[in-house]
Amino acid sequence: MIKYFIYCRKSSEDEERQVLSIEAQLTELREFAKQNNLFVEKEFYESKTAKEPGREVFNEMLGEIEKGNAQGILAWNPDRLARNSIDGGRVIYLVDTLKIQSLKFPTFWFEATPQGKFMLSVAFGQAKYYTDNLRENILRGIRQKIRRGELSAKAPLGYFNEPRLRTIEPDKKTFGKVKEALGAFATGQYTLTAIQRKMFSLGLVSKTGKPLHLASIEHILKNPFYYGHFQYRGEVHVGSHKPMIAKRLFDQIQTALVQNGKPRKKRGPKNFQFLGFATCGVCGYAITAERHIKKSGLKFIYYRCTHKSKTIKCSENRFLREDVLTEQVKNLCQKVSLPDEWREKFLAKLENENKESRHSSDLFAQNLRDQISAIKTRLERLTDAYLGEALELGEYQEKKNVLMAEKKTFEEKLSDFERKGNHWLELMRNWITEANQAENLSKQENPSGARDFLVSIGSNRRLSAGMLLADFKTPWNFLAETNAEGRSPEATSSANQIWWTYGESNPGLGNANAA
Repeated sequence: MIKYFIYCRKSSEDEERQVLSIEAQLTELREFAKQNNLFVEKEFYESKTAKEPGREVFNEMLGEIEKGNAQGILAWNPDRLARNSIDGGRVIYLVDTLKIQSLKFPTFWFEATPQGKFMLSVAFGQAKYYTDNLRENILRGIRQKIRRGELSAKAPLGYFNEPRLRTIEPDKKTFGKVKEALGAFATGQYTLTAIQRKMFSLGLVSKTGKPLHLASIEHILKNPFYYGHFQYRGEVHVGSHKPMIAKRLFDQIQTALVQNGKPRKKRGPKNFQFLGFATCGVCGYAITAERHIKKSGLKFIYYRCTHKSKTIKCSENRFLREDVLTEQVKNLCQKVSLPDEWREKFLAKLENENKESRHSSDLFAQNLRDQISAIKTRLERLTDAYLGEALELGEYQEKKNVLMAEKKTFEEKLSDFERKGNHWLELMRNWITEANQAENLSKQENPSGARDFLVSIGSNRRLSAGMLLADFKTPWNFLAETNAEGRSPEATSSANQIWWTYGESNPGLGNANAA
């Protein structure tokens, strides 16, 4: 008497939604076995695709057949057994070697004859052809969605998948919260662990209600989807969804991620003013603080390199007292301050520029359009080079992603300019006021204001040979150079650079100067 194994399989993938459920298959096969007086030794079932070999339950069943524990298989259809050439070949080989003496299907007739095995091979081939053809159709649909700017994937945090339109839309409950978290991290004042706590306080949690994993947060911070692009198989595409943030803010997030992204150990309440403020100018590692008490009872705080580098032998052995470092911080603030006399002259010149900026603004806008057009041309040439097999896929994707990011930056600048017009005038006025107030910060007894000010206007703060150095952002760097030269702002090129500093966001200044 031939013993049979019942095998049922149901894939969770979209293309097999119309296939009977495992429970329905079992019911039908049990009834079929009863009607045909078939002896069922055991039932096997699993939820897994048969496109590729490697199904655990299926392999276990064939192993039992090779041991002789059964001689037949009862399944709903041949495609339940195999949709790939390897598994189909194994079944036919077991039939050839008489390990399998009978195959029964309610929807397919089979006999262990040359014609029967040929028809079984055809059935397996048809199942594979259906899968391959369906895959091509699905990929073609995905490519078309990508051309329309639609991402075929699970929506990132802050968005949701709209099932009716099959689009990704902003989630009213979380959109604003994620935007607030991204804006907070862009300030550079948060580490990954700190932004994790902030997101948890905003209610942005995992499915289990716990704080998001740091890896998930890092993925959110690096995801171009939030500024209007999306990445599919390593390639960046323009999205049709509503952006959450501007590309400019996304770039600030990437900078902050490099500077402050690594989790740090919690520190005790030691009240060190400049802990985490600067790095070593020799090896680039963090500066630590120590509190020393002299025999006289006087207390001093010193800052030094941690010497944690295993590859760079750090030669920086100096200890810098906190009062000396405080004075250097105040001096740097003084270095980028704007005297009252300069403030009045700058404000007066600003009013004159307000009257003359219209023509130069048109030139600035046209310049941006020309840059965008040039990038589009480069993208077309890059695609032609890839299609002509002059570039490998990895090199093509890398270069395209860079150009797409540049194009988005210029498009945002043009959009901001067309929307705000001469908004740069207000930004410049605010900068003049802020620079004028820097001198007051340098005179305050508590250095926290001056410290935070330096963090906001500069980067790469480092201690080298007992001196605090920093790289200032534009236009603060020009102001520092002008003050260092000690000349009148009208007599130095650096002073002129200060004035034309807003060239990227204020069309009037740069072009008027050039004229």
